[in-house]
Amino acid sequence: MYTQLFRGTGALVKLLFRQQRFKIIIWLIAIVVITLSAASAYPTMYQDEQSRQAFALTMENPAMQAMLGPGYELTSYLNSVGTLFAHEMLLFSAVAVAIMSILLLGRSTRADEEDGRTEIIRALSVGQLSYLSASIIVVVVTNLLLAILVGFGLLTLGIEGVDLEGSMMYGAILGMTGLVFGSITALFAQVVETSRGTSSLAFAILIISYLVRAIGDVENDTMSLFSPLGWGVHAKVFMENDWWMIILPILVSLFLLGVTFYLNAIRDVGAGFIPTRKGKKHASAFLKTSFGFVVRQQQVMIISWIIGLFLLGASFGAILGDLETYFADIEFMQAFIVNESGNSMTEQFITLLMAIMSLIGTIPAVMVVLKLKGEENKNRTEHFYSRAVSRTKLMSSYFLLGIIVTVIMQLAVAFGLWLVGMTVMEDALGFGTTFTSAFAYLPAMWVVVGLTVLLVGAIPRLTGFAWGYVVFCFVVLYLSGILDFPEWVNNFSVFEHIPQIPVEDFSIATTTSLIILSMLVTLVGYIGYNKRDITG
Repeated sequence: MYTQLFRGTGALVKLLFRQQRFKIIIWLIAIVVITLSAASAYPTMYQDEQSRQAFALTMENPAMQAMLGPGYELTSYLNSVGTLFAHEMLLFSAVAVAIMSILLLGRSTRADEEDGRTEIIRALSVGQLSYLSASIIVVVVTNLLLAILVGFGLLTLGIEGVDLEGSMMYGAILGMTGLVFGSITALFAQVVETSRGTSSLAFAILIISYLVRAIGDVENDTMSLFSPLGWGVHAKVFMENDWWMIILPILVSLFLLGVTFYLNAIRDVGAGFIPTRKGKKHASAFLKTSFGFVVRQQQVMIISWIIGLFLLGASFGAILGDLETYFADIEFMQAFIVNESGNSMTEQFITLLMAIMSLIGTIPAVMVVLKLKGEENKNRTEHFYSRAVSRTKLMSSYFLLGIIVTVIMQLAVAFGLWLVGMTVMEDALGFGTTFTSAFAYLPAMWVVVGLTVLLVGAIPRLTGFAWGYVVFCFVVLYLSGILDFPEWVNNFSVFEHIPQIPVEDFSIATTTSLIILSMLVTLVGYIGYNKRDITG
């Protein structure tokens, strides 16, 4: 009887692999290549004891622990390059793998169900749980491949301190992180009725996990163990190799998948256990406009990102007060760090933090604009164009909301950082300095939004390139110093052209140039959208 529930799973696994093969290949290549490239650069970056000691002291300060996880003992850094690599790269790699699993599983579960594909498949001679099990198998196999490729790839590099056990554990942590967040996504796909709600809840759990881990790593290690992201960074890869941190996510994933299969078995196709809230009988005047409809359509996602970025800003603001105190009495660090600008350690940390937060804040803005392409794919834009609504007006609704979202996200980050930092620092960052540092990145964010408009309008088949460019900008920001990219490669990232306030002065010329660039690419997108065919 139970075998009938999974009848046809093998054929559906092949179907889903074929459907998502390009996404899977791109994700695997990107994560593996970046991981191995970064690892191969560490031996040349930290060749002597002085540089490793400086790294160790830097990574022990609360701000870096909140961002990257708890550090190792000083002797571990001196004796093994692998520990330096693991401390700086493991957490962000795990976050990338979690995002991959959320997107892949969200697409093949609730999104396919929402589009009607699941109902068509269920009408064939397949088991009730076969489509869900096939979706989970695809994500499990993808994460298993990733773990194997990363593990053996690290081993072949021949880096000091990178042995077989540590390499396999590094890969296993990435794979298990992907499995946990894939399981979380599969569970939410049963609970809510929309793919947007599924992804939003899964990403919310990812953000909460990062915050819980960040606070726990600074205040209480036990608290960090309540976060799936905290398990990996506490495994002490390449030193202690605590395999309990691998067994724990396996057990949690099995439990979540068991609940997921049960919920899938007792619900109807298209239904969720949390029904969509009923709307008002009569629409407001604002909702009757195209812009009002776009806002209403995406307000939950936008509000979720506002809360998440405010909390991220606040969490980093909470540990700003410890930065100057930590470095004040360390003569070695004062001599090692060359501070030509005369800025404090806190101000230098803010420049890196704002750049990263601006890239994160760009994600919801890109999601807003790409929603237009999603509506087109589902033939919903035809309802607009059957009325007195022009293509320019409809695209402007999504574009304008994307621009507004960038401003709101920067406000959320800056306000959270300034508000909490003001309460914990004796010499707090000024209100103007904090907000200017955040708003300085708006032109770069607008260029990315404009690029997304261009892709949706003129080259709709390549809309995925918008996410590729966001990832590229993050790689340049985070790894350019490690991988020693040529200057011309760095210049392709618009975020590299933003002055790092307050360390650098505000540049009117750069800001104006980026704003003009964003207007030009947006204009090309509008022209293309008005000329091309609308396809479903």
